[in-house]
Amino acid sequence: MNIEEYISSGKLELYVAGLLSKEENEQVHKDAEQYPELKKEIEAIEASILALSKKAAPTMDKANFSSLRSRLGLSETKVITLPKQKSNWASYTGWAAAVVLSAGLFWMYNQNKELESKIEVVSQEKETLETTIENANNSLIKSQDLLNTIRDQNIAVVALGGQAVSPESFAKAYWNKEEKKVFIDAKGLPEPPDGFVYQVWSLKLNPLTPTSLGLLENFKGDENKIFALANNNESEAFGITLEPAGGSESPNLEQLYTLGVASNS
Repeated sequence: MNIEEYISSGKLELYVAGLLSKEENEQVHKDAEQYPELKKEIEAIEASILALSKKAAPTMDKANFSSLRSRLGLSETKVITLPKQKSNWASYTGWAAAVVLSAGLFWMYNQNKELESKIEVVSQEKETLETTIENANNSLIKSQDLLNTIRDQNIAVVALGGQAVSPESFAKAYWNKEEKKVFIDAKGLPEPPDGFVYQVWSLKLNPLTPTSLGLLENFKGDENKIFALANNNESEAFGITLEPAGGSESPNLEQLYTLGVASNS
């Protein structure tokens, strides 16, 4: 038996409200005896309805009774008068009120559950919005950092041109030697295929000695395509290659997408 589906079916609320058939009542009772989770849920429902009934009972006058019956869509009950026989109208009205009250409390219980579900959804949406705002702030900070770097008079701008594997590709490196940092503007690179990542290299030219500066992670998800990397090297050139996910120890020159020589090399 799937306990969660059983509980969410609403059958337990109907059982507590006394709105099931005799056979269904017996089956729910049998199931509750067999599965403690069901019995615990029934007790919780009964406790909720009992608490609601204590609040509702003092105000259940004739007018409120009629209003509740109308909201629940219950029609007027027609009573057939029997000749020469006294009817206990107070008893009949009491039982009818109990049925309507049970149905009303059942409706209120379900409304409460629905409200709790909506609150949970709103809470999740709030967390998502906060994450989006945080990401936007991080992007703004990175963009501002880039602008400050570009405007620095000591910055070295290195244009990286497309190579044989992708002649139309291009990129730029903004190198701040004092801060030992380089920003890569990779807007001119195509999105890497699945399972591959771009890797940036600092190069010494004679002899050719490559040093990895890092990966352009989350390339597809980065809207600005601006990546900040540390560079403690005396770089003479910069290159970007396409490597398997996780990067490589040495560059695959057959997959060299862009290359640029620093003007002061």
